[in-house]
Amino acid sequence: MNNRAKPDDRSDNVEKLQEMVQNTIENMENAEETMEFTSGVERERIEAKNRRRMESIEGMRQEIKDEAHSQERQ
Repeated sequence: MNNRAKPDDRSDNVEKLQEMVQNTIENMENAEETMEFTSGVERERIEAKNRRRMESIEGMRQEIKDEAHSQERQ
């Protein structure tokens, strides 16, 4: 039985992160469209979720910069 860990392949991290950013943006846009038909608590919930999504996007964009810089040094 082979229980060795797989090597850490980070070569496509930038692409994966960029795709995650795009997916998150699409989710935000869909939520914005849904908000047109909601009000009250549901609308506040969607707005809060989109704020968290924006924070996630900022973090992912920083990680993209870090990964790109790391790949340049290799």
